[in-house]
Amino acid sequence: MFQNEEFLEFDPSIAEEFGYEISNQISFLGVPLCDTESLLHLLMRFAFNLLITWIIARYCYYVKSQRKDYVLTYMLFGSAMFLLIFLMESVSIQIGMTLGLFAIFGVIRYRTETVPIREMTYLFIFITVAVINGLALNISYVELIVANALLILLIFLVEGRSLLRHTSAKLVIYEKINLITPDKRAEMIADLEERLGHKVDKVEVGHVDFLRDVAFVKVYYELAPGETNTVENVTKPNQFV
Repeated sequence: MFQNEEFLEFDPSIAEEFGYEISNQISFLGVPLCDTESLLHLLMRFAFNLLITWIIARYCYYVKSQRKDYVLTYMLFGSAMFLLIFLMESVSIQIGMTLGLFAIFGVIRYRTETVPIREMTYLFIFITVAVINGLALNISYVELIVANALLILLIFLVEGRSLLRHTSAKLVIYEKINLITPDKRAEMIADLEERLGHKVDKVEVGHVDFLRDVAFVKVYYELAPGETNTVENVTKPNQFV
């Protein structure tokens, strides 16, 4: 009966014209089990974001701080933030969400200790990297690489000595309170230079305890080439990590 009849080829455009979607993907409850193209895009973006995060954490932050705990925190934080932003992009995440992230982490403080300014700055940097790599889906890969490279270059310039002279500071409990008056500031600086072994740029006198004959003094000095100081503001044993 059907031997001499020819069947027309299936035309997907006809089905789409009547509102039917044609897909070769296997789905479950209307959700594709595996979208190969989207998965590949996710893996490529994730690997790129992880690479940028590792470069900044290892070669910009860790070189001076030597804090492995923060490096691990930054790596995990940057990766988690990227996945959150990248996957939420499919539901048209708005710019308000991005700004909200900055607002949240702008006021956050860890319960155990106050996060230093430098560490908080790097936290904002990793948020920025995750936002750029997670949301900038309409630009070319070259533009994405250049944007991340410019950020890394800026960090290297600021952390290096080519643009800024790096100074450090020590909190000193100073017992010679007879030298804290403004007219004896030069004598006080000379005494501190002899005892600390650094050329002092300036000093700031804080709280004065006349009962114990001590004053709290903040001493600013220039670091020697290649020298770092990660515990300059540590005054208690439980802060020494």
